[in-house]
Amino acid sequence: MDLSELRDLDFNNIGSASTGVKVFLLVVVAVLILIGGYFYMIKDKRDTLDQRERVETELKQEFREKHEKAANLAAYEQQLEEMEEMLEVMLRQLPSRTEMPDLLIDISQTALGTGIDNELFEPRSEVIRDFYAEQPINVRMVGTYHEFGNFVSSVASLSRVVILTMRDISLRPVEDSESRLRLEGVITTYRYLDESEIGTGSAGGGR
Repeated sequence: MDLSELRDLDFNNIGSASTGVKVFLLVVVAVLILIGGYFYMIKDKRDTLDQRERVETELKQEFREKHEKAANLAAYEQQLEEMEEMLEVMLRQLPSRTEMPDLLIDISQTALGTGIDNELFEPRSEVIRDFYAEQPINVRMVGTYHEFGNFVSSVASLSRVVILTMRDISLRPVEDSESRLRLEGVITTYRYLDESEIGTGSAGGGR
């Protein structure tokens, strides 16, 4: 086949072309059909196949994770049961409802015993939670860093297990004093709920 034949080819009369030219044109048409078929048919299916392979990989990974969890379910349940028992023991170490009034007195007296001045020590209404009760206390105390440190240490040494948390607390120097500070805000202590109170906690309490 001569290249000049291709340049002089009359597409309106391809039948008159030489055999070499016809073969060349058939090959070109076949290649175009293959390329077009790939882009219009095979490529979309290939993309779909790739997507489904990714989904298959993700599902296999999810299956393995769930299989491992299912295999360890008994151990997890045992650990949960042990943790619930430990929580129950810890809660039972907190003061009871009948002990709370004496506990509040002990906390106030402990502050006085460490040299702190209680300008305000005002228990507020309890807040009942699912399995414990919060007892917020409005406080305004005056003392030194050392006295406040002794107060916290002494509270931790009480015969009952006492947990104190503080929020909205401010600590400022007292006027006309080089070492004394005024602590003001809300401290909260906790008690466990009696069996008669459990289950009614969400409906009780207040601030």
